[in-house]
Amino acid sequence: MPLAIFDLDDTLLAGDSDHLWGAWLCEQGRVNAAAHASANEQFYADYKAGSLDIAAYLRFALRPIAGRSTGEIASWQAAFLQDKIAHIMLPQARALIDSHRQRGDTLLVITATNEVVAGPIVRQLGIDNLIACGVEVAEGRYTGAPTGTPSYREGKVVRLQDWLADKGESLTGATFYSDSHNDLPLLQLVDNPVAVDPDPTLAAHARDNGWRIISLRGA
Repeated sequence: MPLAIFDLDDTLLAGDSDHLWGAWLCEQGRVNAAAHASANEQFYADYKAGSLDIAAYLRFALRPIAGRSTGEIASWQAAFLQDKIAHIMLPQARALIDSHRQRGDTLLVITATNEVVAGPIVRQLGIDNLIACGVEVAEGRYTGAPTGTPSYREGKVVRLQDWLADKGESLTGATFYSDSHNDLPLLQLVDNPVAVDPDPTLAAHARDNGWRIISLRGA
């Protein structure tokens, strides 16, 4: 069946989970709040501008979990989901996911957010397939190192192609939903690109190319 591919942040969620994770760590006293918040805001601005150094960002984002057990971080994940994510899960996004599920489409989330943050959210949305930035675990503890190709910009295409080969799936008839101009490499690859509450750059590109533009945040 055709693929229904979804970006996560600001597409299925009314916010950016990666950015919110950084803010939550500050609020919980898990990091030096002033220094972490400042860097978190700068990386977020770089992302929106399309100039993010993804390797530098991943080193920053994964530092707070380095050396901690997967069990300890699981408790952080559960609290974060309740504190920051539950209220930004969009009902219309759930309805969109359900419509594809009812058609028998294969559901996949692909995100530049790391799998520690994204995994529990995607499971909560009822989607089994996730491509996210990988995080190394050794002997039950996070090392703080990323693994594999980061699923960011052109990296999303690389990771998706690897996933397709592994799963025996095809992009024929695929739909990809995203809010961000950072996802143009993948949007341009699929048969059915859809801009969701798009940023100005993506909105202009979508209009120029006759792509669908939808909102999942309407009343």
